[in-house]
Amino acid sequence: MTHANPTRDGQAYVVRGADLVGAGRADLLLRDGVIAEVGSLSAPKDVTVLDADGLVALPGLVDLHTHLREPGREDAETIETGSAAAAAGGFTAVLAMANTDPVTDTAEAAERVLDLGQKVGLVDVQPVGAVTKALAGEQLAELGLMARSRAGVRVFSDDGKCVHDARLMRRALEYVKAFGGVVSQHAQEPRLADGQACCHEGELSGRLGLPGWPGVAEEVIVARDVMLARHTGSRVHIAHVSTAGSVEVLRWAKGQGIAVTAEVTPHHLLLTTDLLGAYDPVFKVNPPLRPQEDVEALRAALADGTIDAVATDHAPHARHDKEHAFGEAAFGMLGLEQALAVVTTVMVGSGLMTWEEVAAAMSHRPAQIASLSGHGRRLAAGEPANLVLLDPSAEGAVDRDRSLSLSRNNPWHGRVLKGAVHATFLRGRATYLDGGVTS
Repeated sequence: MTHANPTRDGQAYVVRGADLVGAGRADLLLRDGVIAEVGSLSAPKDVTVLDADGLVALPGLVDLHTHLREPGREDAETIETGSAAAAAGGFTAVLAMANTDPVTDTAEAAERVLDLGQKVGLVDVQPVGAVTKALAGEQLAELGLMARSRAGVRVFSDDGKCVHDARLMRRALEYVKAFGGVVSQHAQEPRLADGQACCHEGELSGRLGLPGWPGVAEEVIVARDVMLARHTGSRVHIAHVSTAGSVEVLRWAKGQGIAVTAEVTPHHLLLTTDLLGAYDPVFKVNPPLRPQEDVEALRAALADGTIDAVATDHAPHARHDKEHAFGEAAFGMLGLEQALAVVTTVMVGSGLMTWEEVAAAMSHRPAQIASLSGHGRRLAAGEPANLVLLDPSAEGAVDRDRSLSLSRNNPWHGRVLKGAVHATFLRGRATYLDGGVTS
C-alpha cells in the first residue's frame, strides 16, 4: 500500500552530517518527496540546510498499534492530535485500531479514517479493520470489502477483545490469506482473565486485592493461534506480548517456520508490576505490567528477533475515564511521543540493540507486516524521504503537560529518558521540527 499525497510546501532540505542508521555520517538531499542524493553534498541555493551533527537518522517509524479514538471519543484523542503526537515521536505511519465508535468494520468506516488522516497529513494513517462485526466476536466483519476499499486494509484486529472462538479465528485466518492480510490478536482467554482482570496474578494482586490476570491467559491463545496459522497457512500477528511464556511459544513457532510475527510495547520493555502498589490508574493497562523476569525475557526476544516489532499501543483516555479507583479506571496509556526514547534508553543504551536493529524493529519490519510499501525503506537515493532525526545524547524528564496528545495518561511523566526526536520528515516534508509540529 502506498499513499500518494505529495509534500505540501515543495521545500527541499539538505540534512548535513547525520549518522545514517549508525553506519557513518553523510548528507541527505530531500527533494520532491524522495531522497534525491546521499553523500558529501553541496547545498543548492534553493534548499534549507539542517545541521545534523550528532544526530542519528533512522527511517520514519511505523506503529502497528495506535488508538486514535476518532470517530466517537474525540474528547480523548482525534486523528489530528494523535497524528501530531506521532510526528513528534518520529513516526511517519500509524495503524489506527478499529475499536472506535462506530467500529471500523466496514469499507465505508475504513475509508473515513483514511480520509481524515490524509486531510491532517502529518503521518500516514492506515486503518485497521475489525475481525468481527462490532467487535462482538460472533460474525466476521466485511474483511474482503475493507481489503478492496480505497483504504486497502491488510491488518485486522478486535484489539481490546480477544477473538477467543477458535472456529471464528480459523475462518478469519483463511479469509485474509486470499489477499495477503494478517490477523492481529489480542491474546486473552476470557475464561482465565475476564474483563475485570487488571493486575498480574501473583502475590501482589492478592495483597492489593486486585483481580488477577495470569500470564497463561495470554500464552494459551498464542499457542492456539500459531497452530491455527500453521494449519491454515496464513499469517497471525500477536499484539503486545507481555510474558516469558509467550516468548517461548513464539520462539518455537518461528523455529517451525510458522508465519507468526509479534510486537512488544515500550511500557512492557521497562515498567513492571511493582508500580501498581500505589494504585495509580495511569499504570492500568491490558495486558498488565508484568514482573521483572518477564521484562527481561521481552528485551532478549526483541534483541534476537523473536519479537519482530515495537508497537506503542498508544491508548489515550479522557480524565473522567482514567481518574478513578484502579479497578474502575480505563485500561491504557500513552506511547507515541516517548516510544523511541524508551527503546534508546532500554535497548540501545544497554547494548542490546544497534541503530540498525532499532530501524528494523520500529520501521522495516512493521511496514512489512502491515504491507505499507512506501514505508520502512532504506535511507538511500531514490527512496521515499521518510525519516526521523534523533539526538541520542539528549536526556531529560518527561513532562506530560507538554504532550501533543489530548490526553494526559502518560506513564513516563517525571521519568528521565535518553534520546529526543529533533525532526521528522514525511515524503520530504518536515512534519516535526524545532520542537513543534509544522502545518
